[in-house]
Amino acid sequence: MRTRKMVYLALLSAIAIILHMVDHYLSAPLPFGVKFGIANIISLMAIEMYGIKEMWIINIMRVIISGLLTGNIMTYPFFMSCGGVFLSSIALSILHIFHFLPMVSTSIISAICHNIGQIIVISFIISSKAVVPYIFIMLISSIPTGILTALIAQKSLKRIKT
Repeated sequence: MRTRKMVYLALLSAIAIILHMVDHYLSAPLPFGVKFGIANIISLMAIEMYGIKEMWIINIMRVIISGLLTGNIMTYPFFMSCGGVFLSSIALSILHIFHFLPMVSTSIISAICHNIGQIIVISFIISSKAVVPYIFIMLISSIPTGILTALIAQKSLKRIKT
C-alpha cells in the first residue's frame, strides 16, 4: 500500500471516529433514539475514492476504536453498532459492485440496512422480538438521514477532487 493512500485512509478513519462520537451526542435531542449517521459520510466517500476493501477497513476501525474511546466496547451499543455497520457495509459493497444507483439512493439503502442490522442484533441480545415494531420508526428516519449523508458526501468528494 502506498504511503499516500495509507495516510488518507488513516485520516478518513480518524474523521469517521470523530463523527461517530459526535453523532452520539447529536442524537440526544432527536426522538426515539434516532441518529443522523454522519459517520457514514466517510463510508460513502471511502468506497467512491478507494473501493470496497478500504471502506470495510475504515468502518471496522471506526466501530472498534470508537467503542474503546467511549468505553462502550462489548456493551449493547457496541454490538448494535457492529450489526448496523456490518449489514450496511454489505449493502454498500453490493451496490458498489453493480453501480446502478445514484449515491443518494445508495445512502438511503445503506441507512435502512444499518437500522435493520441494529434491530436484529438487539433482538438477538435480549432474546425478544418486542423491539421489531420499532423498525418502522427507524426505517422512516433512514430516508432523511440517508439523503443528508449522501449530499454531504457528494459535496465533500467534489471538494477533494478539485
